[in-house]
Amino acid sequence: MAQEIAPRIVVDENVRFGKPVIRGTRVPVDLVVGQLAGGMTFAEIADEYGVTREDILAALAYAAKTLEGEEIRAVK
Repeated sequence: MAQEIAPRIVVDENVRFGKPVIRGTRVPVDLVVGQLAGGMTFAEIADEYGVTREDILAALAYAAKTLEGEEIRAVK
């Protein structure tokens, strides 16, 4: 059963090995962010993966929130 972890973002152990995906799809958040980083436009991603602009924005918001809590320490 899918569990919502952020608006429009869910995890389900039976979908993509429990990776965060856009609700109602099998499209992983990391794929969406990676495609944007690679130069795809919102429209291209929406057409390619059957998601909406709001889904893409939710994926970006989830990624930003996840990174916000990450702590990296410099090692000398």
